[in-house]
Amino acid sequence: MSADPHNAADPAFTFAFQPIVDTVAREVVGWEALIRGTWDEPAWQVLNQVSPLRLHLFDQNARAAAVGLAGRLGIDGALHLNFLQQSLDSYPKTVLTTIEAALAAGLSPDRIVLEVPESEVIEDRTHFAALMRDVRARGIQLAIDNFGATYASLTILDDLEPDQIKLDMRLIRSADRSGARQAILRAIRRACYDLKIDVIATGVETIAEYRFLAGQRVRLFQGYLFAKPAFEAFPAVHYPEAALAETARPPERAVPSRSSGTGRSKKRA
Repeated sequence: MSADPHNAADPAFTFAFQPIVDTVAREVVGWEALIRGTWDEPAWQVLNQVSPLRLHLFDQNARAAAVGLAGRLGIDGALHLNFLQQSLDSYPKTVLTTIEAALAAGLSPDRIVLEVPESEVIEDRTHFAALMRDVRARGIQLAIDNFGATYASLTILDDLEPDQIKLDMRLIRSADRSGARQAILRAIRRACYDLKIDVIATGVETIAEYRFLAGQRVRLFQGYLFAKPAFEAFPAVHYPEAALAETARPPERAVPSRSSGTGRSKKRA
């Protein structure tokens, strides 16, 4: 598919999908759409071909294309889409385009989760928070991606009140052996629990990483330990049964959701 049929300069692209799993319920709760070339080339290879002047229009068109493909594949659960903050400034109707694509694909807006990199929202939180209030009023959810990758403080959670955060994989990697990372992860998880924000551990590759995070009552995971991204498909999920059995424990008190949409799970810390 092409980013814009009226601009041959944009590269052709498609998507791979990777699941987000709830290891307590043993179910897939969402899928992240990851841009790929039409021969499964990595995202950076596609994006390097996009003119900086067209990046935000490409971002808008790519999201609509991801929604369309997910709908044709029969997606079940939420659809996570990458989102550049400046796209909203450059193209005020960009979210409406995403909603229209979702409805055309048979998806309600509350099944769409926009993932914004933490680094994108540090500069002007007040402005971005105002923009996202309007977006979320339309039913769409907000996730902060790569949380912990920059020098942002936990106050960003209060400023933006996201539905979810996705922990940066650099915090996850070898967290079972790093006391400093463990302390940071405990603080983030506790703050998110108190603020009723879901925590998703991304980039989880080893049983040891999983065991530490599950021991901190994280229950939402994304990573090669469970499934690699599948090209234009939803891959089967592998649950490491022995590890899950070892870390199984009753969930903490139920946390009410900010949204009652059918596309989202109950709030989980």
